Amino acid sequence: MGSNCPSETAGKPIKCKAAVGRKPGEPLVIEEIEVDFPKAWEVRIKILCTSLCHTDFTFWKMTSGPVSLFPRIFGHEAVGAVESVGEHVKEVSQGDLVVPFFQRNCEECRDCKSNKGNACSIFPIQFYGGMPRDGTSRFRGSSGEALHHFLSVSSFSEYTVVDVTHVVKITQEVPVDKACLLSCGVTTGVGACWKVSQVEEGSTVAIFGLGAVGLAVAEGARLCGASKIIGVDLNPDKFEIGKMFGVTDFVNPASCVEKSVCEVCLSLPPRFLFHFLFSFSLSFFGLCRLLVFNDQVIREMTDGGADYCFECIGLASLMQEAFNSSRPAWGKTVILGVEMQGLQLLVNPYELLEGRTVAGSLFGGAKAKSDIPMLAQKYLNRELCLDGFISHEVCFEDINKAFDLLHQGKSLRCIIWMDK
Repeated sequence: MGSNCPSETAGKPIKCKAAVGRKPGEPLVIEEIEVDFPKAWEVRIKILCTSLCHTDFTFWKMTSGPVSLFPRIFGHEAVGAVESVGEHVKEVSQGDLVVPFFQRNCEECRDCKSNKGNACSIFPIQFYGGMPRDGTSRFRGSSGEALHHFLSVSSFSEYTVVDVTHVVKITQEVPVDKACLLSCGVTTGVGACWKVSQVEEGSTVAIFGLGAVGLAVAEGARLCGASKIIGVDLNPDKFEIGKMFGVTDFVNPASCVEKSVCEVCLSLPPRFLFHFLFSFSLSFFGLCRLLVFNDQVIREMTDGGADYCFECIGLASLMQEAFNSSRPAWGKTVILGVEMQGLQLLVNPYELLEGRTVAGSLFGGAKAKSDIPMLAQKYLNRELCLDGFISHEVCFEDINKAFDLLHQGKSLRCIIWMDK
């Protein structure tokens, strides 16, 4: 519950610990930082727990480009309690349990009022390393230097400051570790089924990549009543995990290969071989297995093609595979993965004429301020499964273990506790 008594630290900077990324790919450093008080339209949050999303991992390794900014405080999937608020903030108050999120939602602009998508046009400029209204930082390192923000959240800190368009209040009945999951990955996957593709009861679904987002897609498809949910992944262990979220069938591309590696390479036109070699962050042999994985397998399992296909990795070549696996007459392919190699999706326009469609989806089409509380209630009603997503837990001082586990492919979501 909120409190009318002002916080002792309200209006003052706070010194606290944060895990700072100093250089790309290097372990985060736990150090003391200073967090400014919230300005107008801003909220300062005491983070209770956070988790590591693959997007954090991807940007942490990034060595160049306009979004590669260091030193930086990563983290964008979290839950916390409001410590203090700036001027004009009315919807949350001190003590409220809140979930921050990266996809802003002002609820007032034309985009937010539309039911056609979840964009928000309140801010005309995107600042990649600062607050969304003015681009400045609310973090300072021990030497006084500004530390960059990440995705308007920066939850790898005991305290953070977010814009009011990036935070929503939820009921305190939800355990905080489960609430944390609604900040990004689960909402993205479930929303993609429910809001973007609108999966119908009895339909067939194919999911390419069974990480946390892919499994959330499966959970969403289960909630929508899909009759067949096919998981596609190179890791056979994902099938048993996937069953908890409604996956009915599993395809391992490696087991679909009948040709030798040499035959595969010789059968590929040079331009496609070049394209795929730069698309996949896999071994060469794993790459060749995927190339011949073939949409034919999915088409045979679904009597002509899946009604809905979801790409959850971020590889242009796998997006192509998902599109080819969709039903020619009406199949819909939803892209959830972020393609970071700058490669294009190659689609034959004649196949589009048949009726297939491709849709992009950021944050699963969800409008955070209305949809996150709704998903939290579905969890309390025992409709939405969240417990199975948490594979590991670590204390804040051991945050780099979460990165190691994700790099090794051992974790779905690792909860990082700030006070344990």
